[in-house]
Amino acid sequence: MIDVYTANTPNGVKVTIAMEETGEAYNLKLLNLSNQDQKKPAFLKINPNGRIPAIVDHDVKGEPVRVFESGAILLYLAEKFGKLLPSDPAKRIDAIAWAFFQTGGIGPIMGQAGFFKNNFPDFPQGYERFKSESERLISVLDDSLQQSDYLVGDDVTIADIMQIGWIDRAPGYAGIDLSPFPAVIAWRDRMLARPSVKRGIEVLKPKL
Repeated sequence: MIDVYTANTPNGVKVTIAMEETGEAYNLKLLNLSNQDQKKPAFLKINPNGRIPAIVDHDVKGEPVRVFESGAILLYLAEKFGKLLPSDPAKRIDAIAWAFFQTGGIGPIMGQAGFFKNNFPDFPQGYERFKSESERLISVLDDSLQQSDYLVGDDVTIADIMQIGWIDRAPGYAGIDLSPFPAVIAWRDRMLARPSVKRGIEVLKPKL
């Protein structure tokens, strides 16, 4: 069984969506970020950087395997279960490249846009800098998605799962208007309509 340590954030949903897409069972360990659960000694043994998500795979020979950093986790899961990555070498590396595109671009840049928007309303220059770069990065996604339903052809891969949490929350969290990017909107709607994606998102929402 794989323990999934995560929370309801754009990065946090990546792993639960990926697990739901594989159809494999997992043990969800929800962390309360407001209580700084991610900074406590028990979790720091899993991820010394004190960030979610992280996993511990007990279904291995020898000692359990810990994996942190969302891109590394999705690559690990794809390789372990033989899903979410194309078998064709060119498409496989394309999916991995898009995953790196997210971890190096969409995630940190949009995260900064949301940070300035929500915490420094009196410093619009900071917000506009990261908002405009976020829009540029989304336009790169839009150009690619005009060619196919998903980022790497007709099937969902880690490339799509890496992006969806951020794109879904872009309007609310970062104040980004997606209407100039119709291909991204259509892709987002296709992703959110998938039962596995719905489950991966819903499982992290607070229970009323």
